[in-house]
Amino acid sequence: QVQLVESGGGSVQPGGSLRLSCAVSGDTLSSYSMGWFRQAPGKHREGVVAIDSEGTPSYADSVKGRFTISLDNAKNTLYLEMNRLKPEDSAMYYCAAERGLAWWLLLVPSRYSHWGQGTQVTVSS
Repeated sequence: QVQLVESGGGSVQPGGSLRLSCAVSGDTLSSYSMGWFRQAPGKHREGVVAIDSEGTPSYADSVKGRFTISLDNAKNTLYLEMNRLKPEDSAMYYCAAERGLAWWLLLVPSRYSHWGQGTQVTVSS
């Protein structure tokens, strides 16, 4: 059973940066499509960025040019580099894993069966 543990969240001022990590255990990261999702209070969980098993990323329009997904297969860890953060980026951020997702499903939360516990990101002045 694959397990995911996020870290790296925190509070930052608008325009600042954070890097989130998602440590994967129980299976090899390269076998999965991996994604970052977020959920703000009172809102639905939304896809932020995901990467398929071949390494092709898919970004939500709201984060293009600001966020970057990457993975380190040697460390079995997924990363999310977030730059030029905005108050509307504030949310609980989750990483998720699923096998064999088609690219058009990468940002659909309901398609993922493995989730981490989340890490809070707050962007405020």
